[in-house]
Amino acid sequence: MKRVFFVDFDGTITKVDVCAAMVEAFAGDGWREINDLWEKKLLSTRDCANMTFKLFRVGLKEIKSLIEKIEIDEYFQEFLALCRNQDYKVHILSDGYDFCIETFFKKYGINVSYYANRLVYNDGFEVDTPYHNPACGQCGTCKKSLMSKLRENAEEIIFIGDGYSDTCPAQNADFVFAKGVLYNFCLEKGVRVQHYDSFKDIIHRVTPESRLG
Repeated sequence: MKRVFFVDFDGTITKVDVCAAMVEAFAGDGWREINDLWEKKLLSTRDCANMTFKLFRVGLKEIKSLIEKIEIDEYFQEFLALCRNQDYKVHILSDGYDFCIETFFKKYGINVSYYANRLVYNDGFEVDTPYHNPACGQCGTCKKSLMSKLRENAEEIIFIGDGYSDTCPAQNADFVFAKGVLYNFCLEKGVRVQHYDSFKDIIHRVTPESRLG
């Protein structure tokens, strides 16, 4: 069976949400109010990020130091090996930042295609969103559009995620592995979903002869 997996990054591949960890560690007062507006969809990801980064008083060095202390799911690389062996495509779709993903890739020796917002630093941070959808504009990275573009001729589209930016793509997948906010959302919307705690749970469920959707 031809499958393609679309995988969120923050809080899904990583054990904690990297963006949240950065904000909690380095942002000054006011970030919670900004985040609340984003969760209510009153701010786009790009506006939320740029407003929040104006509250930062550190540079890339401090952010990289924090990121390197965060761990990824112990079974993620085993999951990637399974997908390689079965010739399943894997794409990481993130509403987080390329700098964070590249730092983890270098640390763990991971080589997977990814799509994320660009974090630019020049005496201050700025976020660029090369994969946004002008027709919507809410997320920085439109995971739904990327899934449609990258699915090719796959028979089964599987999404793995945990957060607010995953609700839209989850509704456009054949099957979802979810936790956190996303799991409850899928239950409410009737999306075919299985809860997972780690990629070990996903590995046990995904076999060549199974059909999840």
